[in-house]
Amino acid sequence: MPGTAIKRFLDSNAIRYVTIQHSRAYTAQEVAESAHVPGHELAKTVIVKLDGRMAMAVVPAVFNVDIELLRGAAGARAAELASEGEFRDRFPDCQPGAMPPFGNLYDMQVFADEGLSDEEMIAFNAGSHVELVRMSYADFERLVKPRLARIADLP
Repeated sequence: MPGTAIKRFLDSNAIRYVTIQHSRAYTAQEVAESAHVPGHELAKTVIVKLDGRMAMAVVPAVFNVDIELLRGAAGARAAELASEGEFRDRFPDCQPGAMPPFGNLYDMQVFADEGLSDEEMIAFNAGSHVELVRMSYADFERLVKPRLARIADLP
């Protein structure tokens, strides 16, 4: 069942969070609107390849990942978006495109845009296209230990 692993992980770490049910939505902007969450507070997870290794780039929903900024922040020679076919099997407990930004649960490094750290609370897909988890950014940072950098740009 989507969302079970992330909730179990948060519960095992005594994290306070709420789940938000919303109508089916696929793009980050649609999710934010459907769930009534500000776009700057919704963390969008994008799977990328850095020198051939899968990683997560996490940016506010109102932004896109800037591949060149990410490449520089990672110190990588090559950076590109990963195709769904390349990473689908890495997330057996998630619907395609609804991965939570917890790379530590999927053996992936996480890069987060520094703008997210300005938010008191963040929300993100809980593994499905109909549910979000909302929690404090401080708890997210403590659990995931993302590498913070400017990696987002306006679309």
